[in-house]
Amino acid sequence: MSRKITIIGAGSVGSTIAYTLSQQDIASEIVLIDINKQKVEGEVMDIEQGTCFRDPIKITAGEYVDAKDSDIVIITSGIARKPGQTRIELTQTNVNILKSITPEIVKNAPDALYIIVSNPVDIMTYVFTKISGLPENQIIGSGTILDTARLRCGLSEHYSLAQKNIHAYVFGEHGDTSFIPWSIASVCGVPADDYVELVKNIDKDVKPVDKEAMITYVRKSGGQVIANKGATFYAVSASVCALCGILMASDESMATVSSLMHGEYGIEDVCVSTLTLVGPNGIQGKVPVKLTEDEIAQLKASADALKEIIAQIEL
Repeated sequence: MSRKITIIGAGSVGSTIAYTLSQQDIASEIVLIDINKQKVEGEVMDIEQGTCFRDPIKITAGEYVDAKDSDIVIITSGIARKPGQTRIELTQTNVNILKSITPEIVKNAPDALYIIVSNPVDIMTYVFTKISGLPENQIIGSGTILDTARLRCGLSEHYSLAQKNIHAYVFGEHGDTSFIPWSIASVCGVPADDYVELVKNIDKDVKPVDKEAMITYVRKSGGQVIANKGATFYAVSASVCALCGILMASDESMATVSSLMHGEYGIEDVCVSTLTLVGPNGIQGKVPVKLTEDEIAQLKASADALKEIIAQIEL
């Protein structure tokens, strides 16, 4: 069965997603599209020449029309913040780019599931939802899947435990107002707050998690990577490719993706990440897990911060 994924944007993130997909069995065809034709052709040639060690896969540098019959379209287009540029200015620039892309790609791939990766991802997901004309279930913002991966990495290092044993999540904005709902975090099937005491029974000395330090680690990881190497793309690529796997799977999964809120936790008309049921038919809905009053307040504060930015941009 043919499984086609189109990626819009051949920058560090888009090209790394294309490379990562080329080494996995999620897609049988990958189309990479970018305004810089020379760069996209170079990326495709480089990626394609590394596929001789796997089953055949088709990878092309294409135009919007080549997105026809895509199962998934991944949008990564946008620019990074320049020195002295405000977040609002960056947001408006990337919104304008998205507004120019959307009619062209939707016209050619109206039935695809769309993964929005461009930053600020929650606002870009909101804009795409409002202007694309597509059903909401087809639109998935990558949201805090990367933040959640960073959290599990940090907790894994703290507990000296495999990441697959940790079920903890980051909710809210993909940004500075994100937070960890510790009330639903678990380690090896038990509440995270109980794990430290339980392993004392087997003489394992594990210190309690410094929760403030952990959310700081999650929020600041991207900035630290950028400061050290200039950009972040490996972890986000792995996160997006995992999401592609969920969308191509036979059954649904839970993921912290960004989508439009419709009254969940008292929040309306903004895209944020909470636990969401996602699968081959896209988003099936937010799952309203029970949060503490403080956690709901943090989620509302995150949503309000995004609404303040949305109010200042031209859609």
